Amino acid sequence: MKNWKKESRFKDKAEDKLEVRLENAKTRRIVTWIFEILVTLFFAIVVGIMMFQSVTMQESAMEPTLSVGERFLVNKGIYKISSPQRGDIIVFKTNGSDDAALHISRVIGLPGETVQISGGKILINGAVYENDGDFPEISNGGLASSAVSLESGEYFVLGDNRNNSEDSRYADIGNVKKKYIVGKLWFTISPRSKIGFLKG
Repeated sequence: MKNWKKESRFKDKAEDKLEVRLENAKTRRIVTWIFEILVTLFFAIVVGIMMFQSVTMQESAMEPTLSVGERFLVNKGIYKISSPQRGDIIVFKTNGSDDAALHISRVIGLPGETVQISGGKILINGAVYENDGDFPEISNGGLASSAVSLESGEYFVLGDNRNNSEDSRYADIGNVKKKYIVGKLWFTISPRSKIGFLKG
């Protein structure tokens, strides 16, 4: 009888120890799981800060495509592995200063090309550029009234509001150097009715 009680006590102790080990293992799994989530969130935030930036449309240069007050995410990483393409809507500065104002325009001319505005139309390497959108004829060619040659790493940009836009036609902007391009306008975050990826 005594032996049976001893065996029972040993069995109970063994079961208790097993339960403790199992509980500890379960706790470790939960702690590890929480730690992995926190690390993942941390790196996601860091990548988000490095790769994206929010901007607000401050001027009417891109109407009717973009309206004043709308907010967007800028993909800052895309042009580190590729180059701007014709039709891209980009965010850029006119110089390397951290305080330089941000501008939003559409890429029209690419490095190595010549751009001219004549008779209200855009000529690229002497051929009429057919816009994908419905844009008005340009009343003022500005600097592009004569052919503008783009050097390596230079882009000619225009606002979609062609007759009310400060862009590469004017000396304050001129040809945009790739090193001053912040990124590509990528995603609309405000207003709620327009939330989503930008087209074009």
